[in-house]
Amino acid sequence: MRPEKFPTVTMMKTVEIARGRSVLVLAGPTASGKTDLSVALAERIGAEIVSADSRQVYRRLDAGTAKPSAAQRARVPHWLLDCADPAEAFDAARWANEASAAIADIKARGKIPLVCGGTGLYLRALLEGLSPLPPRDETVRARLHAEAEKHGREALHARLTEADPEAAAGIPPANLQRVVRALEVFELTGKPISRHWREGRGGGMAPALALRLELTPELSRERIEARAKAMWPNLLAEVKALVPNEYIGTEPGFTSLGYREALACSRGELTQEAGLAEMIRATVAYAKRQRTWFRNQLDARALDASAGPDELLARAVRLWEEALEKTAA
Repeated sequence: MRPEKFPTVTMMKTVEIARGRSVLVLAGPTASGKTDLSVALAERIGAEIVSADSRQVYRRLDAGTAKPSAAQRARVPHWLLDCADPAEAFDAARWANEASAAIADIKARGKIPLVCGGTGLYLRALLEGLSPLPPRDETVRARLHAEAEKHGREALHARLTEADPEAAAGIPPANLQRVVRALEVFELTGKPISRHWREGRGGGMAPALALRLELTPELSRERIEARAKAMWPNLLAEVKALVPNEYIGTEPGFTSLGYREALACSRGELTQEAGLAEMIRATVAYAKRQRTWFRNQLDARALDASAGPDELLARAVRLWEEALEKTAA
């Protein structure tokens, strides 16, 4: 759709009002269309994109993380993609620090920071700040890892669900790093990590506008299945090339959805058909938790993800311009 078809604030006016403001946030569950909309929206309003995705930070893990394509990155500058090795732990505090630096750089050049992603804890860390948490206790962590090894990650996640259902709702069972950290904090402090998130925060930033892509469970599953089937062959090939030649497969980056299943296939523990089915099941469950989290935890305007791309973009631009007009009033 051509720019002149959008009413109200002009490009120059939009950029001028936004200069010095905080951020525009676009959130939503996996496979909801965030990437396509964010690129089109960034082009329309003069923004640069800061990725809020805990999996897309990892270099060399491309097939299963749904990163923006090379063509999309050429259209709009992207930040916080491919900034860590798969062996590195990358937490919300580190992401928030790096995202804040990126936002400052973007704003200093008169551009609009568009934070786009589906990792709720990352968004919370940026917008609300993080409360201090106890340092890691290697004894507790070793015991929790041993428990996961003996009884399975699902069993450990079930224990987290009992202790801290709010945190468990936003953490996939396959993400052992975050499940262990949440249980570790609970054991060390006697308080759920979700309560720590709500208490003693500081240093957050208020967005000019937050948008949330909303879609039905049926449409979500349909999109997840289609995307998983398309990425599965490349994901299997990527895992085969990296493990065990360069990694052992237990590094933090390999906790991403799909990689655990691809690794099980490479070891002969699952057939490729079973691996794909399990990847779809886990992703659908994760998307459900994301939808619940964004509805309950993020103050955002909803966008119907089933709309066509032109309609979706027009709606997003209109809401952005309305937010800026209120700011300027």
